[in-house]
Amino acid sequence: MTITVKITSDFICPWCLIGEQRLNKALAGLPEGTNVELQWQPFELNPDMPAEGMDRRVYRSLKFGSWERSQLLDQHTVEAARGEDIAFDYAAIRRTPNTLAAHRLMLLAAEHGRATQVAEAIFSAYFEGGRDVGDIEVLADIAAENGVDRAQALAFLSKNEGEEQVRNQENAVLTNGVRSVPHFEIAGETVSGAQPAEVFEAVLRRALAPVTSGSNEDCSTGACSIG
Repeated sequence: MTITVKITSDFICPWCLIGEQRLNKALAGLPEGTNVELQWQPFELNPDMPAEGMDRRVYRSLKFGSWERSQLLDQHTVEAARGEDIAFDYAAIRRTPNTLAAHRLMLLAAEHGRATQVAEAIFSAYFEGGRDVGDIEVLADIAAENGVDRAQALAFLSKNEGEEQVRNQENAVLTNGVRSVPHFEIAGETVSGAQPAEVFEAVLRRALAPVTSGSNEDCSTGACSIG
C-alpha cells in the first residue's frame, strides 16, 4: 500500500520546516516496508514580493509593527524547534526572498525524483545558512548539491519555465480552501500546522488501517498565513 502525503508549504515559513521535520519523525516510526509518496505543493506567503526580495529587517518590521516584535516571533520558533534537529540562524538571514523561483525549481527536482531532497535543502539553506533562496544562482547551486544538474537548473530558472504550472497549482490549493501553511493531506485526511509528531503518526496509522469514522485532524496552531 502507498500512502500519499501532500505537503503545501512556503520556503520562508519556519513552521513549514518544523512541521516537515515532525512528519519525518512520524514516517520513521512506520512499519518496515511502508511506501510513502510525498507530493510538494506550492504556496506563496508573499505573492507580491518584489522579484529581488526585501531587506529582512525592513520587511519584518513593516509586517509585525517593529523589529523587536519580529525577533520575539523568531525566538518562539527557535524554542518550538528544540529537539527537531533544526538550527535556526535568523541573524544570518539578510533578505526575505520572493519564493516563486524556488517553487519552480521544485518542478524540475520532481522530474529527477529529487523533490524532497531539494525542498529540505532549500529550507536549510534559508533558515540555517542565511542563503538568498530567491536568487537563481543560489538555487542552481542547491540543485547541484542535491543531484540535479546545475546547468540544467540554471537554464530552467533563467527562462522562467514552470511559472504557469506553479500558478495553476497555487490556484488549485487556494480553491481547496488552504489559507495557511504548513498544510498536510495524508491519504485524504488533513493536518494543519506544525503538529506534534504523534499527531502525524496517528493519521498515518489510520491510513494504513482505514476506518469509516471519518475523523479529521484540523488544528490551526503553528502555521503561517498570507500577508
